[in-house]
Amino acid sequence: MSTFGQPAPQPAPDQSEAGNDAFSPAALTPTLPLQIAERIGAAIVEERFAPGERLKEVDLARAFGVSRTSVREALRLLGSRALVTILPQRGALVTLLARDELENLFEIRAVLLGLAARDAARRYTPADDAALAAGIASLARGRDDVGAYVRASAAMVAGLARLSRNAELAQMIAGFAQRIGRYTRLGLASRERRARSLASWRRLVQAISTKDERRAEEITRGLALENRDAALLAIETRAPQKAARGGETKGRQRRRKSPAG
Repeated sequence: MSTFGQPAPQPAPDQSEAGNDAFSPAALTPTLPLQIAERIGAAIVEERFAPGERLKEVDLARAFGVSRTSVREALRLLGSRALVTILPQRGALVTLLARDELENLFEIRAVLLGLAARDAARRYTPADDAALAAGIASLARGRDDVGAYVRASAAMVAGLARLSRNAELAQMIAGFAQRIGRYTRLGLASRERRARSLASWRRLVQAISTKDERRAEEITRGLALENRDAALLAIETRAPQKAARGGETKGRQRRRKSPAG
């Protein structure tokens, strides 16, 4: 019999009848709102949408060629990641950069990535060399371009999480990767910072390949905290510049409104 309108449970299929294709690959395809959320989230990280900018459902739906309902659900997903703030009567705004959030996220990141690096060193095998070398090569190719370097850095972090062979830890790191991404970009804005970052990644790879767990964790934590400090400096530098631009705009408005002498 069924219970509360639900179909009666069916007996589990015999193992001989359940093949490797029991689950269709299509079932794992991301939903349309999730795909849209990933695209908008990436644009926010790359600052193609500025902090505080309003995200208009109509414009986004037209750009993606989808319904406003799909866009609305995508924005809700981004709201859960704290990349978007949804306000009554105003809609979705790109969440402002915040010093407290930056510090909190990087402190968590330093701990999680430090643990991942320690696990990666402890569980290292020569089979890991190819992935580590490819990651370093990608970082080196992107050092002259902030966007390319940030993408390579994110891929390196994801790769480090996989090499830790700790699925729960990898899930935690992935969970707020995009949220911290725009702060990471700020911290890697200068070529000098990217050069120092690349040098740290190279030292980390050496520590992992020699199974030096303590050193691997130490380097990774230092790398995360250096990025934090650089991002904090960038935010502090932006604040007076923004205030100055705002003052100039208000001055021009006052001059336009004042009668000619």
